[in-house]
Amino acid sequence: MSEDKDAKGNPYAPPQDRGSTPPPEATAPAEQQRTVPMTAFEKRFKHPPGLVILFFAEMWERFSYYGMRGLLKLYMANYLFVALREPLQGCLQKEPACTKVAGDPSSVLAWGSIQGLLPDNPAEQASLLYGTYTALVYATPFFGGILADRVLGQRKTVVVGGILMALGHFVMAIENSFFLALLLLILGNGAFKPNISTQVGNLYPQGDPRRDGAFTIFYMGINLGAFICNFVCGTLAAVYGWHYGFGAAGVGMVLGLIVYMAGQKYLAPDNLAKKKAERATAPPEQPLTKSEWTRVWALVALCALNVVFWAVYEQQGNTMQTWADEQTNWPVLFGWQIPSTWFQSFNPLCIIALAPVLDMFWRWQNRQGREPTSVSKMAMGCIILGLSFIVMIVGAQMVGQGKGSLFWPLFCTFLLTIGELYLSPIGLSLVTKVSPVRIVSMMMGMWFLSSFLGNFLSGAIGVYYTRWPKETFFGFLTVLGVAAGLAMWAFNRPLKKAIGEGV
Repeated sequence: MSEDKDAKGNPYAPPQDRGSTPPPEATAPAEQQRTVPMTAFEKRFKHPPGLVILFFAEMWERFSYYGMRGLLKLYMANYLFVALREPLQGCLQKEPACTKVAGDPSSVLAWGSIQGLLPDNPAEQASLLYGTYTALVYATPFFGGILADRVLGQRKTVVVGGILMALGHFVMAIENSFFLALLLLILGNGAFKPNISTQVGNLYPQGDPRRDGAFTIFYMGINLGAFICNFVCGTLAAVYGWHYGFGAAGVGMVLGLIVYMAGQKYLAPDNLAKKKAERATAPPEQPLTKSEWTRVWALVALCALNVVFWAVYEQQGNTMQTWADEQTNWPVLFGWQIPSTWFQSFNPLCIIALAPVLDMFWRWQNRQGREPTSVSKMAMGCIILGLSFIVMIVGAQMVGQGKGSLFWPLFCTFLLTIGELYLSPIGLSLVTKVSPVRIVSMMMGMWFLSSFLGNFLSGAIGVYYTRWPKETFFGFLTVLGVAAGLAMWAFNRPLKKAIGEGV
């Protein structure tokens, strides 16, 4: 993915708009603020090699996360928390000869206590637990950011997080340790997630116009991992059993750790290490200035508006996966029934295909002087997300209580992916550009905190999938998404004033 350049091809040329006005501290020329040495790789490919290391480390980490997530709700509803279990993922839907096997949910540690807090319906139990897990995955990065900023630094915190997540995936194979496995994954993700993203921004000096492009490339790495994982984890669960799928997710996390540790020399120094090196000569660290606090609170307000976006978006792995499993006719490929978990790979496939197209479109808008600001793009993303569920309203009317075409969930996902690309990578980039440098990891954690609230809300909303008519449920998602986008648009002007007119 290319970036803005001046007429001489200088990749450090200041952007004309790009929705990114650098904060006040970015006053020196970008070349004098380099954070990593120039290499032959960067001269040829216009991005430092550290981006490749972070791309593949995050790709394998997301392989593990989404591979496990694609199985999680179905595993709980159809296997772990029912007395008569589906032995292979999806076999009851596609193989008449498949018979249920006996199981004992009470053998799962802590299930007796947790079950009393949940509805009796296994699908509703799974929805709430799915939402709670994915919510907590996005709550802990706030604390992981603080740990990195103040104690360990980004690199050590990423390694600790990767080890915890690998252990969590492997422990998932022990059925009675299910909740322990989730705890390890939650803690590990909190350490890993904000600090791998922060290191992408650290590769570029303040004001470098390549930063937005770098985050879009990085975001494609996330989605490459999310794309391939379901073909591996989902297929293993369908052919050999659930635990083989979870084990494959653990192997993916180990590969991510290996890539990250092997490429340390190409990464920028930790913010914590730089602060320690400067402490001997620098004056005592001053409190945040009024301007910095203004930017912090503006980001807090923007993240609050993101909560509804994530609540609607995360239905992808929750109720939309249930629709794909129960009300979708999946084709047979060379005599083999495609498992419904492959549905989870369509969203990342769309991201990989659409991200370069949107980047070219935004650059064309920039040349015309009409590119939306970052906040405007995010508002548009919310609205597009909401409107995408109109497809499912029509699909629910056409399909009724039976099974229907792949077109409905796939076309809805195609549209909501456009909305995601207008919001998610733009928001990641915005946080690294606007946050005060000394708390950037903590602010990245705060960005993920909005996902925490959104995912928790997603689980609560998903309960109504089994209680309301499907048209009503998907109509509710439409209203939520559009309303959040309109609210963000209404706050556009005050947010731009607080953060910067170009943002």
